[in-house]
Amino acid sequence: METAYDGRQVVGMDLHRRRGVLVRMTGDGRRLGTARITSSPAGLRKAIAVAGTDPRVVLEATYGWCWAADVLQAAGAEVHLAHPLGVKAFTYRRVKNEEKDAADLADLLRMGRLPEAWIAPAEIGELRELTRYRLKLVQRRSGCKDQVHAVLAKLGVPVTCADIFGVWGNTWLDGLALPQPYAGKVASLRKLIAELGSEITLLDTVIADLLAGHDGYRAIQALPGIGPVLAAVIVAEIGDICRFSCPAKLCCWAGLTPRHRESDAKVARGHISKMACAGGTGPPRRSEVCDGGGWWAGSAPGAADVRLHRPGHRRVLPGADLARGQGEPAGVAAPVRRDAGCGLRGRGVHRLAVCGGGTATGGHRRAPGRAGADRGPAGQ
Repeated sequence: METAYDGRQVVGMDLHRRRGVLVRMTGDGRRLGTARITSSPAGLRKAIAVAGTDPRVVLEATYGWCWAADVLQAAGAEVHLAHPLGVKAFTYRRVKNEEKDAADLADLLRMGRLPEAWIAPAEIGELRELTRYRLKLVQRRSGCKDQVHAVLAKLGVPVTCADIFGVWGNTWLDGLALPQPYAGKVASLRKLIAELGSEITLLDTVIADLLAGHDGYRAIQALPGIGPVLAAVIVAEIGDICRFSCPAKLCCWAGLTPRHRESDAKVARGHISKMACAGGTGPPRRSEVCDGGGWWAGSAPGAADVRLHRPGHRRVLPGADLARGQGEPAGVAAPVRRDAGCGLRGRGVHRLAVCGGGTATGGHRRAPGRAGADRGPAGQ
C-alpha cells in the first residue's frame, strides 16, 4: 500500500542479480510502500523517483552494488553502504526474505545504527580496478611458473639456477630436451608467462602515470620495504587517509588488530583478525594517543575493538584487578620505527608499539584511563 508523504524518506534496498526490493519509510519508521524491480538502471531510476527529493538510501555491499550506487547518486539520493559483516545477523532469523531485509536496513539507517562501509570515489575505484587486476595477473603468472617447476620435479631434472625465468634461466630451459607431452606443456606455459608479464608491465606504467602527482604515493615509498607496487596498492585500498581520525582506527580497518574475547572474569586473546572492522552501531569513540618516542597508542571502535597482546595468551583476571583496571589488554598501536622500544613483531607488520596492562615485555607506559573505557559496540 502506497502512502503519501512530503518529508524526507528513508529507503532500504535489497539488491540481487535479477531483481531487487525497495522499502520506503518515514523518519519515525512508518512504512510508506514497497516496490519490486528488475535489477537494471532503468528499473531503479523509476522506483527511486517515487521516494521524492534527496532520499536516504541504504543497500548492502554485495554483488553488483556499484552500478546501483552510481544510479542512486545520479538521481540525487544520499547513498549509504551497509557492511555485510555488520548485518550478518539477518541470516539467523527464522523468516528471511527480500522485503524484511530491505526494511531492516532502512530501520538501521534511520536509527543511526547502520554498520556502514565507505563508498570510494570514482578515481579511487578506477585505481582499485587496476591494482586488483594486476594482482590477479601476477597470481596467474605465479601459477604458470609453479607448473613449470612441477614438470621439472616430476621428470627429476635438477634446477641449477635461482631463477629459471631470468635471462640465464630461459637459456637453460631452451637447451633442455624434455619428452612429450612435457616439452609442449613447458613451452605453452612459458608463452603464457611472457604474455602475462607484458600485461603486468603495461599496468605498472598506467598505475604510475595515474599516481604521478600523488603526495601520499611518494611519501609512503620512503618507508623501508615499500616500493611503487605496494605503495600503489596501499593508496588504492586506503583511499582518503583523512577518514581515519587516528592510527589505531587505520589498524583496526586493516585487520591488524588482534582478536579479543571476554566473558565474566575470563579473557581470551588470539592472533590478529586479518579482517576489516564491520563498523560500530554508534558514533566513533575517543582514542587515547600518547607520544612515546615516535609511536602512538590507542584503541579502535567496532567489531574488531581489541588490544595488542601476546598471541594465544589466556588468563583469569582477579576481581581486585578488574576493579582497578589492571591486567587489561594493551592498547592497539600504530607501526613504529624499529629502534623504538616496547614493541612486538607481528605477521605482516614490521613492528607495533604497545601500552597498557603489562602484556608486553619491557618498560612501557600506560595510556590515560582504563584500556577498555572506549570500547565501541560490536558491529567496509
